[in-house]
Amino acid sequence: MNMSIASIGQALTDFAFYYPLFMAYLWMAGALFYWHRHERKAGKVDQPPALDEYPSVAVIVPCFNEEAHAEETIGCLMRSKYPNLEVIAVDDGSIDDTGAVLERLAARYPALRVVRLMRNQGKAAALNTAATMTRAEILVCIDGDALLDPWAVHWLGAPFRWPRVGAVTGNPRVRTRSTLLGRLQVGEFSSTIGLIKRAQRTYGRVFTVSGVVAAFRRSALHDVGYWSTDMLTEDVDISWKLQARHWDVRFEPNALCWILMPETLRGLWKQRLRWAAGGMQVLAKNWRPLQAWRQRRMWPVFAEYLTSAFWAYTMLGLFLVWLLRVVFGVPTPIDGSSLIPRWSGVVIGTTCLLQIAVGMLLDARLEKGLFRYFFWMIWYPLAFWLLSALTTVVGVPKALFRSTGKRARWKSPDRGLLPQDR
Repeated sequence: MNMSIASIGQALTDFAFYYPLFMAYLWMAGALFYWHRHERKAGKVDQPPALDEYPSVAVIVPCFNEEAHAEETIGCLMRSKYPNLEVIAVDDGSIDDTGAVLERLAARYPALRVVRLMRNQGKAAALNTAATMTRAEILVCIDGDALLDPWAVHWLGAPFRWPRVGAVTGNPRVRTRSTLLGRLQVGEFSSTIGLIKRAQRTYGRVFTVSGVVAAFRRSALHDVGYWSTDMLTEDVDISWKLQARHWDVRFEPNALCWILMPETLRGLWKQRLRWAAGGMQVLAKNWRPLQAWRQRRMWPVFAEYLTSAFWAYTMLGLFLVWLLRVVFGVPTPIDGSSLIPRWSGVVIGTTCLLQIAVGMLLDARLEKGLFRYFFWMIWYPLAFWLLSALTTVVGVPKALFRSTGKRARWKSPDRGLLPQDR
């Protein structure tokens, strides 16, 4: 009996070690292939491909308590190089002066329309409201504290030349870099988010568009019923809805958007917990529909997320065994000492740094000076892998036991500190 339990324990230990290694090299291979095929000969960020015609575009900016950032965000949009751009800002029941700020901006910029909701309805409801108030063919959605590059709309609009493209996700870049957590996220957005999206495009399906910057074809949104108001992560949900209906979701690394990210452990925990719970909520919602053979191209994305959740629980179990056996001296059938990093820790750490280096290399043409953050990333496996595992462990039951149909409303997030704020 003990022998069989020990064998299971060894198998779980091997899985905990080899799974992140396998995924890291899979992502790197896929991202490098994507770069070779799609980016190697791409122009500079300020040299987007010329279009025969420019479809009408509306940028939707849902805002909740964005008094401090709305003017900068809208002002940046007004410098966009895209012709005849319409901007719709939705004040989603803010309790600060966001509405008043937006009204003043609307008097200054004729291209800006302001919609004010009396009560906070959630980001998805704000997006749906704005979508009904424009006839634009393409809807670009950004957060109320994001700064969109002047050429980003050109890059986001170009893939819609292909009729089956339903959405295009942009490339968010972190601008809060005053603390260690901020600097780690600079590397994270290159080594994981950008790298993984490139790899997923290579292998078939994208897990999610970026909620902070993405473009959608209006007819595709209409086909899937627009955004769901009860999902914790409306960006993941809309991505799966589109791809389940066989719309293509693209990644455009040249569509840059500068964003604020948490720089406190509490803010980062709340954000990543919402991401983990939201992802599992989408999986639970799509569990039965995705069993159909016609949805087979979504199976790898589905399996990857389930496996990563299983890995998180495996890590938790091995950690508890390690505490019992090594720290408290309680006999266990599984040798918990194998969790202590030795040569395996060196292999994982080296692989992680290699993945970060590849991600930064691919993004180096988009952002100058990126590699100066590379050596801060030695802390990434310890800090963010642990955070990912813990938020998944907590987020899975949070998603599974969440009341069906409960509206997902947002709260003001921790946006970190810009240098001038210090």
